[in-house]
Amino acid sequence: MLTAKNLCVQYGAKTIIQNLNFTAQPAEITAIVGPNGSGKTTLLRALTAEVPYNGSIELNTHDISKTPAWQLASHRAVLSQATTLSFPFQAIEVVRMGLQTRSAKHKQLAVTALHCVGLAGFETRYYQELSGGEQQRVQLARVLCQVWHPVENGTPRWLFLDEPVSSLDIGHQLMVMQIAQDFAKAGGGVIAVMHDLNLSAMFAQTVVLMNDGRITGQGAPADILTDRLLSTSYQSEIRTCLPPKQDGWYVLPQAVEHN
Repeated sequence: MLTAKNLCVQYGAKTIIQNLNFTAQPAEITAIVGPNGSGKTTLLRALTAEVPYNGSIELNTHDISKTPAWQLASHRAVLSQATTLSFPFQAIEVVRMGLQTRSAKHKQLAVTALHCVGLAGFETRYYQELSGGEQQRVQLARVLCQVWHPVENGTPRWLFLDEPVSSLDIGHQLMVMQIAQDFAKAGGGVIAVMHDLNLSAMFAQTVVLMNDGRITGQGAPADILTDRLLSTSYQSEIRTCLPPKQDGWYVLPQAVEHN
């Protein structure tokens, strides 16, 4: 389990998050949603010890402020919004950065991870020459290598994903969310900052709605993604589970169940 109590984060004199309490369970996808500037990414960065904070955060009973970085790395992997590389790394070299060991067996895992994210045959392609969406999937393969087994020695491992589908087309969005779902079904925990409310409703077991650095609701998608809560948070009239009033064409991604 991941828990944060009385969490506060400041950037200079500006308070971004104040007295926030947060929980996430393993074997679930927890989607953090909310309008721009609501504190979603700041919360994720605090939960991964990337920014200073006040309060307490525990991951699998470990106080992350007192846990060495190498030990945290064995419990969780973090996918940032964007990762810039200055050197001409091949895709396979980037993915291997997530490996815990350098054995031949584990090096082969990097190839498997690239295949998993739909990039088979991209091993020798240079990272800088890939599209933004392809780079994002290479980075996802890297973090998957880091926590390839969702549960290790009876302890759940975690994926922290910051806008994991932001640069992807609709097919790859579904693929990435299915990877996250499979990780959770195998016992791992997934915490994802999301802008796509439809994908959040489709895949997440828990939705955390943020506004102005506070959590305004946490629970099942049907309880949080409501007309009232969303309209208030986004300051826009939002209607859920209804097609547009105008006669027109609209497209929504749909997950397909495979038997």
